[in-house]
Amino acid sequence: MIPDFEAVFRRAGVDGVLHAVDVDTGREVSYGPDEPVVTASVFKLPLMVELARMADAGALKLTERITVTGEDRVSGPTGVSAMLDDVTMSLRDLAYLMIAVSDNTSADVLVGRVGLDNVNAMLAACGFTGTRVLHGSRVMFASLAEDCGHGWPYLDLDELRAARALDPARTNRSTPREMTRLLSMIWRDELASAELSAWMRALMGMQVWPHRLSAGFPYDDVEVSGKTGSLPTLRNEVGVVEYPDGGRYAVAVFTRAFSPAANQPRADAVIGTTAYMAVDHLRR
Repeated sequence: MIPDFEAVFRRAGVDGVLHAVDVDTGREVSYGPDEPVVTASVFKLPLMVELARMADAGALKLTERITVTGEDRVSGPTGVSAMLDDVTMSLRDLAYLMIAVSDNTSADVLVGRVGLDNVNAMLAACGFTGTRVLHGSRVMFASLAEDCGHGWPYLDLDELRAARALDPARTNRSTPREMTRLLSMIWRDELASAELSAWMRALMGMQVWPHRLSAGFPYDDVEVSGKTGSLPTLRNEVGVVEYPDGGRYAVAVFTRAFSPAANQPRADAVIGTTAYMAVDHLRR
């Protein structure tokens, strides 16, 4: 019997959609798997994939060093975004900050180096028809401020309804099913070389946020590798859950809260709760 995901989402004060798939068998469970969703910082995953593919092709070296100046800095609470001075680091270290702590500045520097046209060409070539990266973090935040008429905080639902950054038709977008397919291909070494696929998996395994997907799997022998995404009312996470018996499950959960409040522990926790429900169903 399929779990009642809708009831669980609503008790947490959110609308949600979900897709989970066994990476090796293709068995799946879902709720709204093909619904277009705003990716928020989850857009950083296809950017990472194209960075790895360009490195495989010799179009760039991950050890290439870039100086990030104050003019490059994008707002954000982590990584280079939170630093005060110019820094010089390699492309692979920028990728680490982009994935592990969701650093917006590192992501936008990599957007400039990799190119959005290349990211979207890769997505199209690999059959991802519902996933596109239209812009980096700076443009996304600027559109939010423009549409609402002010910067953070955003606490008026009426203002947010018109925001392009919260509309999948006008911003970075995907579907739960396409995100689990992307993750499954990374875990099966189908998007890059085995070496760089392992590197991408390792980056996702270093994500520091334990309050969403990982919260559903509080076991020492279960590994969770993921990428979060957040915007006003939106809380997302996609990732892969690996069990000691070899079971591997790609999960994507996207939610939209009924309230614009920034602090909503139930909305965060329901991502882990529903992910566990989905994976448990697949394992049964």
